[in-house]
Amino acid sequence: MTVWSKLENRGRIRTGVPLGPMTTYKLGGKARWYTEPDDPDALGIIVEALAAEPVPILILGQGSNLVVAESGFDGVVVKLGSGFRNMELDGGVLVTDGGVPLPRIARFALDRGYSGLEFAVGIPGSVGGAVHQNAGCFGVETVDRLLGAEVVDLLTGERRQCDVEALDMSYRHSAIGDSDLVVSARWSLTSGNVDEGRTTIRQITRWRRDHQPGGSYNAGSVFKNPPGEESAGAIIDRLGLKGFAVGGVSVSRKHANFFVASEDARPEDIKGLVKAVADRVAQETGIKLEPEIEFVGMDLREH
Repeated sequence: MTVWSKLENRGRIRTGVPLGPMTTYKLGGKARWYTEPDDPDALGIIVEALAAEPVPILILGQGSNLVVAESGFDGVVVKLGSGFRNMELDGGVLVTDGGVPLPRIARFALDRGYSGLEFAVGIPGSVGGAVHQNAGCFGVETVDRLLGAEVVDLLTGERRQCDVEALDMSYRHSAIGDSDLVVSARWSLTSGNVDEGRTTIRQITRWRRDHQPGGSYNAGSVFKNPPGEESAGAIIDRLGLKGFAVGGVSVSRKHANFFVASEDARPEDIKGLVKAVADRVAQETGIKLEPEIEFVGMDLREH
């Protein structure tokens, strides 16, 4: 009996868990193994299993930046459970677990008299995902308020306390590796400015409602913004690609850097549309757009 079979028998992992419902696109196949550790001991058991019998790892947050192939993921999917969704205020520093949904941290801070994290309300991911990708919006990035993070390498079990400089963060990038799990993060806050902060949150919420496709299956910004003044969405819009579709997925008519999926869409449709739009932009402008969303079990280089 394998290590993973033993963990399944002990109820530590599940097999054949559909991943689509855990993503904002609601598409994709099943995980071979799936686990939601609720505490450090449960997480340690997964680390020990990976050391004894290594398999591919997929760390899952809110699933807001992910497209999973219909074939699913042939490895173990690790998603922090409810025990890793705590927040604690220590003076002007907010300590958050990696599994906390990012919009919660802004309101948590404001309710306690601190501001500075209002940008987070516009990012539908987790704290761990935000640190991994240096998520940002409305001119503010994670790096602007992050002090550091606690990271566990699931392959080696190494636990690191990293200050923000060690994380080497830049636009939609950090030094966090694919096997690194962000257990917690520390954020710098500003005392006061609460009324202004609440106004900012209302403005962000209103802007997103007016300019982004709500109530539809999407994963936010599809492409990273290229160098220069023109955003990816503006370039795609300029080329007249709003409404352009591949299968059941189309370029949003509300925001050209959002691709929305219909109920009969397939993950391959998203891949096809991403490739078609990127190819068109490259051909007509010479600009190479880089995807911001991540593909699991699919290679954009393959037709």
